[in-house]
Amino acid sequence: MARTAFVHRIAAAAPDDVSGLTDAIASGTIDPRGIVAILGKTEGNGNVNDFTRAFAVRALKDALRPHLSPEAVETVSYVMSGGTEGAMSPHFLVLGSGETADAGAGPALAVGGAHTPALPFDELGRLGQVRLVAEGVRAAMAHAGIDDPADVHFVQIKCPLLTAERITSVEVRGGSVATRDTLKSMGLSRGASSLGAAVALGEIALESFDEAAIGRDASLWSGRASASAGVELANHEIVVLGMSRDWSGPLAIDHAVMADGIDVEPVRAALRRLGFDADGQLSPSERPALMALLAKAEAGTSGRLRGLRHTMLDDSDISSTRHARAFVAGSLGALVGHAGIYVSGGAEHQGPDGGGPVALIADRRRLPSLVAAEGSPS
Repeated sequence: MARTAFVHRIAAAAPDDVSGLTDAIASGTIDPRGIVAILGKTEGNGNVNDFTRAFAVRALKDALRPHLSPEAVETVSYVMSGGTEGAMSPHFLVLGSGETADAGAGPALAVGGAHTPALPFDELGRLGQVRLVAEGVRAAMAHAGIDDPADVHFVQIKCPLLTAERITSVEVRGGSVATRDTLKSMGLSRGASSLGAAVALGEIALESFDEAAIGRDASLWSGRASASAGVELANHEIVVLGMSRDWSGPLAIDHAVMADGIDVEPVRAALRRLGFDADGQLSPSERPALMALLAKAEAGTSGRLRGLRHTMLDDSDISSTRHARAFVAGSLGALVGHAGIYVSGGAEHQGPDGGGPVALIADRRRLPSLVAAEGSPS
């Protein structure tokens, strides 16, 4: 028996709308025992006070409790990303594994997850967080059965942030925090987490940077890390997606790195490597084969995009991360032909300044070229 991955995209009418998941479990479409992670886009503001993320996690756990032990419910990685600005559609991605007697030729999509211990809040945004996440990424790789970091195409991390209460808990002990600005703590946490992934994947050596570089040195970045900060957890929940010859099935993953918010050509190249024509916007016949698109978005710190001024960093009413999410979601939605995509804002050390990593998961059975050659997929 070989392991095989599954990916299901489920639309959500609200952060607590888990009816699609419960229906899929009831019909046998999803075996809850195989769920490794649930990633979600919820329609909050994506900032410190975005409790739509915790609301969604609570609803998802409640939906799984009738089917799993309490320990198994907590083992699943729940990565909720707040903010569906523009036309990005709220949805959940359910990722997991099962077994198949058909070993196939391989390689195929491999999925692994890990939870780190709780992060001491005086280490948030510092080297302690980098080391903790690096260990967690290695654990998730081991869970996926991936030995070679080169086989990893995406690492999705949910990381904590600082609140006034958490800051006080450190300071009453005589400690200090990296920042007392709770919003800035989100960026530092994402940045340290992403550098931890880069260290685990061999993209950056831990000894090559110091603590002062975290959140400041834009030349340090991972091409495969995606981090999202939230108030709903104190540890890190990590999902590793890659390709492995030990896994079977029709699903495959590839990745690209956008240099800026409209740099869709590397994404088109990844689509073609997966078997799409991708000559323009994906055709209606191609779209069902794209199971998931995961991306990071960031407003470039120069205040310019290909030489032209942008105002994302100057808007005092709307956070630049919200502008960037909508902008990049529009770019990528125009490429793939729908808005059911997972675009997360805040790309500190995740891709080059103003750009970000993108991962694409395809069901090779549904590719038009194979459908034409072999008939309709089962």
